[in-house]
Amino acid sequence: MTVFMFLIMSPVCMAKLGARLFVLFLSLTIHAGMLRFAAASIQGYFGDIDMTCPSVCRCDEDFIYCNDRGLSSIPSLPPSASVLYLQNNHINNPGLPTSLERHLSVRVVYLYDNELDEFPMHLPPSVRELHLQDNNIRTIPRTTLARMPLLEKLHLDDNSISTVSIEDQAFADNPRLRLLFLSRNHLSSIPSGLPASLEELRLDDNRISTIPTHAFRGLNSLRCLVLDGNLLANQRIADDTFSRLSNLTELSLVRNSLQTPPVNLPSAHLQRLSLQDNALTHMPRGSLDGMHRLQRLDLSGNNLTTLPRGLFKDLDSLGQLLVRGNPWHCGCNLRWLFDWLRARGNTITVRGLTCHGPDRVRDLALIDLGSEMEECEVVRLTGTKDKGAASGVESSTTNAPPQGSLFTLRSKRPGFGFPDSGLDYTLSSSGVGKSLALNVKPLSHNSIRVTWSAAQPSSSFRLSWLRQGTGNAMESITETLVRGDRQEYLLTSLQPRSSYIICMVPLAVSSESKATVSGDADSDEALVCAKAETSDLSSSEEEQDEDSHQITSLPLAGIIGGATATVSLALIFGVFCWYGHRTGHLCSRDHYTRSSSRKSKTYDDYIESGTKKDNTILEIRGPGFQMTPMPACPPMQPKPLREDYIIHTIFPSNGTGLYKGSNHVSNAGHGTNRGYREGGIPDIDYCYT
Repeated sequence: MTVFMFLIMSPVCMAKLGARLFVLFLSLTIHAGMLRFAAASIQGYFGDIDMTCPSVCRCDEDFIYCNDRGLSSIPSLPPSASVLYLQNNHINNPGLPTSLERHLSVRVVYLYDNELDEFPMHLPPSVRELHLQDNNIRTIPRTTLARMPLLEKLHLDDNSISTVSIEDQAFADNPRLRLLFLSRNHLSSIPSGLPASLEELRLDDNRISTIPTHAFRGLNSLRCLVLDGNLLANQRIADDTFSRLSNLTELSLVRNSLQTPPVNLPSAHLQRLSLQDNALTHMPRGSLDGMHRLQRLDLSGNNLTTLPRGLFKDLDSLGQLLVRGNPWHCGCNLRWLFDWLRARGNTITVRGLTCHGPDRVRDLALIDLGSEMEECEVVRLTGTKDKGAASGVESSTTNAPPQGSLFTLRSKRPGFGFPDSGLDYTLSSSGVGKSLALNVKPLSHNSIRVTWSAAQPSSSFRLSWLRQGTGNAMESITETLVRGDRQEYLLTSLQPRSSYIICMVPLAVSSESKATVSGDADSDEALVCAKAETSDLSSSEEEQDEDSHQITSLPLAGIIGGATATVSLALIFGVFCWYGHRTGHLCSRDHYTRSSSRKSKTYDDYIESGTKKDNTILEIRGPGFQMTPMPACPPMQPKPLREDYIIHTIFPSNGTGLYKGSNHVSNAGHGTNRGYREGGIPDIDYCYT
């Protein structure tokens, strides 16, 4: 019964059920379409606004190139941007949108060469490298920098930042800042409150003149410090300023006013030291001690003439030595440096170690003075109190180049004492000792010849001389070593009309290869001295005047007669040449005779045709005529009255006509008759017939 009822009602139920299912399917389809439409609308909206590259820029994945576009504001950026190139535009501070803070994927921002007057705000807090050079930024506020706690590199070169415009503790909230560039600003001192994480600091081309003790306090991580182009002097740098920078590897103090290197330089890790273009006059002994890792030393452009012995004793790693632009005096004072460079060989590169004096070795490299340096022995100066100290003359490591021979040493304390000028005895031009006889003789106003003879052979002689000043005052002593096989020496570059005391002592070489005074234990017993006086400068001039007077003492009549004869011969020769030129016998190759009205005169073909004799006339470079004479008659035969010429038309190579229009005439002297007339040459000169 139940089955029967179901079969009867099934068509009606099936119709209703199908209708309901159709309505349900239609509803689901409509809802799905609406959802797809909404999703497409949302995706299209964000794609058009936030997901696409700005139309004025170029994008390469997350690199956004908006530089050199003339922008005054920053356009909308995609959220994936990480590197922004916005340099070389006209962006000012109002051109930085507040929405820029929400781009948390930005790491590097280039905003240099724009029109920013203040430190930019609204930058993303994720920025790690910021380039703001070449703007007009005047202040560095702490609050603005505090919004970028991840900042590592900050470039602020070429702005208008002064020391007072940097807020106190401006970098306190930037614990990761490693690089700070403040070159070419208006700083007058080292900024305070620099972060301890700083590794590179550039303050070149400012107005910094003083560096106090606490300037670099706490900067233990600093590795590179550049202070070029400031107003630094030795008196305004605290003694322990740089000693606190224990990890410093590069120090540059170029273009300042230093006379010596700053004291207590960090030596443990220093690899590059630049001191060029200062006013260095000497390098104190020990100023480079402990710099075992130094690789490059630049002393160019200073006033150094010598370097003290042992200055480079700890420079084991030095590979570059730059010393050009210094007036180096290459004498025995640099013998140690010569040996040091020879020992280093090719492990070091030297630039500019060229001798400025003496004249004998001027413009020669120190390393090339092998033969001269072999003659130079190191003289160890020990001694007694200088008697010339009372005259106020002081010693210096940069004395003027010594006078006399090439390798001399000027000292205030010689190895032996000179005779006291206050004693009642006088020195003569010769001196005789136990083992040496000395003789001196003035040769001119600035030279003295010294000869000697030794009783016993000696390895070398120590020759010393000094000039006596006014009264009993003595000037500085000049010493030199002379080989033992020599018996004379010439002192040059002396002062005219001056008294000189010249002393010599023989030296012997001990077993330890050190020069010692031979003879008795007291060096004064072996010392032999003599005195000589240079002549006046006027006396030598009088001798030259006498010689010239002898040359000009020829009879005046003879000179006048010789001059008159020379002039007469010249006139006669000139008249002869003129007559020969007129007759044509001297310079004519092809001669012919004129008619009987012109007698026997001969004329050159070129002269007769009115053209100068010049081979270049045969090189025709434009349209024109060439006039060639008929075969000439034999010489000495009268020429007929009628002269025949053959006119050859010369066509140019490019096929142009013989005459050119007025607008084509490029040279008034070639091409057409009009050109000759405009050139000022009459017709008779080029068409004579």
